[in-house]
Amino acid sequence: MPPRKTTTLNLRVEPNIKEAIQMAAQRDQRSVANMIEVLIRQHCEQVGIVIPDQGQLFNDIVQDNADE
Repeated sequence: MPPRKTTTLNLRVEPNIKEAIQMAAQRDQRSVANMIEVLIRQHCEQVGIVIPDQGQLFNDIVQDNADE
């Protein structure tokens, strides 16, 4: 089965945080989901967390299954 392009992330935040992310997204002409993704990517880059691309993740899964 091919990898999914996106996955769902449900989270709860205080109303003032929700309003702030909506305002930030609107100013950058982004969706709220895309704004959250941008912020996560920026944070990961700042703290040295590598986010593998989807193709690499899928290749790793296929290789793991082949090794079993």
